Amino acid sequence: MQEQFAALQKANVDLFFGVAIRMVEGVERLAQLNMQALRATLDHTFRQACQALSVKEPQEWLAQQDSLAAPTTEKVQTWTWQMFEIIAATQADLLRSAHAQWDASVRQARTQVQDLAKSAPAGSEAAVAALDEVITTTNALYETLQKTGEQAFEATRSNLEVASAAATKSARRASESQAAKR
Repeated sequence: MQEQFAALQKANVDLFFGVAIRMVEGVERLAQLNMQALRATLDHTFRQACQALSVKEPQEWLAQQDSLAAPTTEKVQTWTWQMFEIIAATQADLLRSAHAQWDASVRQARTQVQDLAKSAPAGSEAAVAALDEVITTTNALYETLQKTGEQAFEATRSNLEVASAAATKSARRASESQAAKR
């Protein structure tokens, strides 16, 4: 019994540090993405400011500003997608760890129920069967929740794709209509 407890503690410590490492790696990738976006934004803003200073007529300045909408929207969408992919990859890693831990726990629970069944007094078969059914039902619930989570994630991805396409189209239309007015 003491060996099982020690093994369980070690597994929990391994799980904790595995999750912590994956979270730190995800945060690190997000920080790198944000630093790249910040550098690109500063560079782009500097170039735009230099161009704005060279404009002689107000109409030229307005045309220049209108021409920025679509590229800026695309840059924001690219950053959003990259961020989403980093978060998705981190989440997938965490879910794999959780699933592996869950599977190990289910195996351990089934083993304990089997050991209990071997040493149980006569007439306790119904109680052992009930415990086994609880494990089976709980596992089915876990799998259902996992599938529901995956479906929600895919729905989010799909909605992001639709919103991204609509925003790009809208920005281009707005930019084209402003250009046509001049």
